[in-house]
Amino acid sequence: MDTLLPGQRLSTFKTLRAASRNYVSSLYSLYMNVSGQLQLRWESSIIYWSTERLSHLNLSVVVTSDGSLQLQAPNSRPVWSVFGEDHNDTVRFRFLRLDVDGNLRLYSWMEGLQTWRSVWQAVENQCNVFATCDQQGICVFNVSGTRVCACPFHHTVQPNSKCLVSYQHECKSGSVMIEHANMFLYGIYPVHDFISLTSQDKCKSLCLSDPSCTAVTFTNDGSAKCRTMRTRYVSGYSDPSLRATSFVKRCSGSLATDLVFPLKSSPRARKKSYNICIPCLVGAASGTIFVFILTQLGMGFYLYKRRNSYSSLSSLAYSSPSSKCLIMLSFSEIKELTGNFSEQLGPKMFKGALPDKQPVAVKELEATIEARKFRAAVSKVGSIYHKGLVKLEGYCCEFDHRYLVYEYAENGSLEKYIENPTLAERLTWRRRKEISLSVGKAILYLHTECREFLCHGNLKCENVLLNENFEARVNEFGSGTFYGEASSHRASTQKDVEDFGKMVLTLVSGIKEVDDVLDWAYKECVEGRPENVVDKRLKDEADSDEVEQTLRIAFWCLQTDECVKPLMGEVVKLLEGTLPVDLPPPPFSHRISSREVEDSSRSGSES
Repeated sequence: MDTLLPGQRLSTFKTLRAASRNYVSSLYSLYMNVSGQLQLRWESSIIYWSTERLSHLNLSVVVTSDGSLQLQAPNSRPVWSVFGEDHNDTVRFRFLRLDVDGNLRLYSWMEGLQTWRSVWQAVENQCNVFATCDQQGICVFNVSGTRVCACPFHHTVQPNSKCLVSYQHECKSGSVMIEHANMFLYGIYPVHDFISLTSQDKCKSLCLSDPSCTAVTFTNDGSAKCRTMRTRYVSGYSDPSLRATSFVKRCSGSLATDLVFPLKSSPRARKKSYNICIPCLVGAASGTIFVFILTQLGMGFYLYKRRNSYSSLSSLAYSSPSSKCLIMLSFSEIKELTGNFSEQLGPKMFKGALPDKQPVAVKELEATIEARKFRAAVSKVGSIYHKGLVKLEGYCCEFDHRYLVYEYAENGSLEKYIENPTLAERLTWRRRKEISLSVGKAILYLHTECREFLCHGNLKCENVLLNENFEARVNEFGSGTFYGEASSHRASTQKDVEDFGKMVLTLVSGIKEVDDVLDWAYKECVEGRPENVVDKRLKDEADSDEVEQTLRIAFWCLQTDECVKPLMGEVVKLLEGTLPVDLPPPPFSHRISSREVEDSSRSGSES
């Protein structure tokens, strides 16, 4: 059994086991021990998530109808609870399930969307689930923030093939160690790694001298732990913020000789190692100690100043996949980092700076938003990472104050460049095409690659920001979640596609109100004069064929017939040139007939 329904109880020594994958019995289980501690396990020995020790007897796991997971005493009194994002909302059906990926999730039935959605999960970062990639390599997050399994042990890997350490015990040419920074590895078959306390170099040498060792991981977070693996079945995870370095053994070869050090030093080098310069060692040691003391004093002063600047700035909220966290700020800190709201960027938007001088944009929201729903929306939006989306850095939810803190885009909004004749010249045709593609990919990510569907709902030039390199960043995504707005999946998708089409037409024409020129622009494109639609401030730098292709894409997005309007995935492929772009039918509600187009063309040629 992998599911617990409201009204059911999971008592001491009972388990939930995840559904099998590939017809093999799952090794993931949810177990409660005699001390009332709830544990997620892989096999029976690896515990990768657990609740606190409560020292209560005869506890039971219960899913409540109002959307919480509780540990209850025999008298039904809760002694531990966690809450779903929709806690206390009116929801007909809920359930708790241990999924096949090893994560424990609470699900709610969305009546409007006719689908289930996860409202809570035990392990926020999926890469922290033990062996989540099983034999498919290690867990990483790609540039769009999506969790994927990658194989760092081979140059080429066939799809669905096993990712095993390639080292063989018999190497005629000797062994070398391949370094992988910011990577933590562990053995999974078997799971019994050997851990010792030593230096990084010693850790690497120990593996080289051990014929059965296949890989080691040195944790350089102050613990100085060396984890030795003696199996080819190795998994793990990688992240730029991870303070661990792994070394994978392989037989020496032409591909590795420049990356590693040899197992045995040359006789000449070994001979020189005995010529020890005592005064040199004393001088070096003294200098090292002096530098170490200065470094410690400097770090202590820096931490003291930082702690005094913002006392609560280090209080962290919901963790994100990239191991970064949202900063939770008080209203007084919001006032301080914005200079008492002295520099306004737009309606209810102010410029500020964090203590490390990082510029940010602070947006004020309605004070009427309920605190619980605001934090739930922050958790959802704050977990979204894509290079084409403005990143949420922090928030304020104090009394009647609601603020969001975003990363700052140096060049401001796209709208500013469209409306200003001088600035518009800096939006070259190449940049306008790149902006269209970047925004399209960002909206596609919201529609298809987030943990749950998210629409933008208000895509326009004002909500597209440009950084110092004129790279587009979509802002204001997910704003409807803060106000509890709900709409159907299909309707939301269609609106985002239509808004995107309007934005593309604005980029081509330089005209913000595209509804006024839609008829004319389509007619010019049909009659073979797409260059007439191009923003005159581009000074003839746009290629006519590219303009026609881009206009066709915009017209497809603006179709009023939902049956022919493309999805964002198709739009992105059209922009990338991987799909041909046919001339769409007239996108207007009143429809221009082909006869009208021919008549207008004939009258134009006669004149």
